[in-house]
Amino acid sequence: MYPYQYDPRFQNLFPPGGGQGFPSFPPGGGGQGFPSFPPGGGGQGFPPQGGAQPPSSPPPAFTPAPKLGSGGPSLYAVDPGAISGCLYRYTYIWPRNGRPYWFYPTFVGRRSVAGYRWTGSFWVYAGVDVNQIREFQCV
Repeated sequence: MYPYQYDPRFQNLFPPGGGQGFPSFPPGGGGQGFPSFPPGGGGQGFPPQGGAQPPSSPPPAFTPAPKLGSGGPSLYAVDPGAISGCLYRYTYIWPRNGRPYWFYPTFVGRRSVAGYRWTGSFWVYAGVDVNQIREFQCV
């Protein structure tokens, strides 16, 4: 499993709304508590310092149809320049392995894309190697 993909075992690790920090320590005490975690973040997961926030609403209710179809594996990697046109837009991802999902990209690097992945209930910060994407479509 790619280390930044959603894992339901950790869905309650960070409460919805994120960025509120951990409760004060010791519990019930008047201590200083822990600083807000993740630093400068918001939403689920670990967005970069000052990073973009997740969308304020769920992705579209429809599922786009793949253009390439399922006629076998694609021999070509996804071009980061092509997926950069989907920045800050709802994007449906068909990975080479695994189930397709809604994604909201906020960063495109030379070999990876980062943003927010829809779990079915909320957005979590995630990253994916562009070589692991079979097809994508932004709406």
